[in-house]
Amino acid sequence: MKDMDRREFLKTASSAAMVMGGLGAAAGCGRKGGMTDKDSSEDTAGQGGMTYRTNPGNGDKVSILGYGCMRWPMTKDENGNDIIDQETTNRLVDYAIEHGVNYFDTSPVYLQGQSETATGIALKRHPREKYFIATKLSNFSNHTRENSMLMYRKSFENLQTDYIDYYLLHSIGGGGIEAFNARYVDNGMLDFLIEERKAGRIRNLGFSFHGNRESFDAFMELHEKYHWDFVQIQLNYVDWTHASGRNADAKYLQEELDKRGIPSVIMEPLLGGRLSKVPQYVADRLKERNPQGSVASWAFRFAGTQPGVLNVLSGMTYMEHLQDNIGTYSPLKPLTEEELAFLEEIAELMQSYPTIPCNDCKYCMPCPYGIDIPAILLHYNKCVNEGEIASGPEAENYSKARRAYLVSYDRAVPKLRQAARCTNCGQCIGHCPQSINIPREILRIDRYIEKLRRNGK
Repeated sequence: MKDMDRREFLKTASSAAMVMGGLGAAAGCGRKGGMTDKDSSEDTAGQGGMTYRTNPGNGDKVSILGYGCMRWPMTKDENGNDIIDQETTNRLVDYAIEHGVNYFDTSPVYLQGQSETATGIALKRHPREKYFIATKLSNFSNHTRENSMLMYRKSFENLQTDYIDYYLLHSIGGGGIEAFNARYVDNGMLDFLIEERKAGRIRNLGFSFHGNRESFDAFMELHEKYHWDFVQIQLNYVDWTHASGRNADAKYLQEELDKRGIPSVIMEPLLGGRLSKVPQYVADRLKERNPQGSVASWAFRFAGTQPGVLNVLSGMTYMEHLQDNIGTYSPLKPLTEEELAFLEEIAELMQSYPTIPCNDCKYCMPCPYGIDIPAILLHYNKCVNEGEIASGPEAENYSKARRAYLVSYDRAVPKLRQAARCTNCGQCIGHCPQSINIPREILRIDRYIEKLRRNGK
C-alpha cells in the first residue's frame, strides 16, 4: 500500500476498528507478511484459541500475545561464555507458533547482540507468512549514518529475511527531540527508512518510547509528516496512572495514540517481572479474586483489555511462562470495570513497597567494572517483597532478615560482580529507560550490605 493510500485508509477506518478492538481470527495465511482472513470485530479464537487483533493500517491479524526476544534462555559455551541456548529457543518458538503466537520482537542489542541471530535461526524453520518480525534501529552509542546503515542491513542478514514487518526507532524520548534528531533525522536515516517502507522492505514503521509527556507530544506532532504505523509503549496497571521517574503515565500515552488511530504494541506489561513477583500480601489478594489464574495473568489481561492495543510483548524464558500467557490470551477475557478498579487499588498498594523500578532490560550492561547491575537491584526488590529488609538491629526480625539477605545475595550475585565494585562512574545512567540513578541505588545497597556484615561481628 502506498503512503497516500495508507493515510486515507487510516482516516476512514482506523478509529472504528480500534474502538471495537480490531479483533479477529487468524487461521489461513496469504500475501507477503500478512494474514488474509475475513476481518472481524468480534473477539474470536483461531489456532490454539489465541486472540488476534487487526492492524487497521494493513489488515495484519496479529496475535495479542507477542514474543519479546530479549530474554531467550542462556547457556555456556566451551569457553564459559554466556550464549543463547538455541535448542531450547527453537522449542519455545515452535510451541509459540503452534499455539497461535505470530509476533516476535527483537533488537540488534538484545542479549549482547545475540538475539537477532538466534531469533532468525528459530523462525527460519517455519514458513515466512506464519509470523511477523519486529526489530529496531538501536543506534544508541554510534548514530553516524554509516553505522546506522550497517546495523539496518545486518538485521536482515541476522533474521534471514528480505523484509521486516514492524521496524522501530529504538527507545526515543529520554533525550527529547534533540536526541531524536541526532539519531535519526540529521543523519538522513529516517528519510531512508521511509523510502524503505515505500519499497516494501519495511511494512510498518514506528518507534518505542520512554519519556515524559512533552517528548511524546512532540513525536505525536510528527505523525502527519512521517505517519507512524504503530508505537510501542510501556503499559501496565501500575504505570497506567503511577509511572515512575520521568516516564509519562501509560493512560495518557494510550489515549493520545487512540485519538490518532495509531495501534500500540505493549512492552513491560509485568514491569520486568515485578508484577509477577509481587509482595505476598498482594499476591494473596490477587489469588483470592481469581484462584485459577496466575498473578501474572492479571497484568496481561489489563494490557489486553485496552481496545487500542494491537500486541502485548512478553519475554518468556521458560516454557511454563509461555504456556501460562498463552492460556491467558486463548481467548482473552477482558477485565470488567469492577476488576479494573480493583487493580487500581493494587497499584496504589504497590506504591507503599520501596522497590527500585528496575525492569531487567539490561540496557545498563555491560558495566565497565563488571558489576551485575540488574542482579543486584532485582535481588534487593525480591528481599523487599519477601520482608527481608530490616531497618536496624532493633527490628524484631533483624537477625533473620540479615542472614537471609546476605546468604541470598552471595548466591544471586558473584563476588566479583557485587555492588562494592561500583566507582560511581555514571556510565549506566543515560542508558536506563526508567531513569533510575543507578550508581546512587547501587551505592545505597552496598552501604546497607556493609552495615549488615558489620552488625554480625
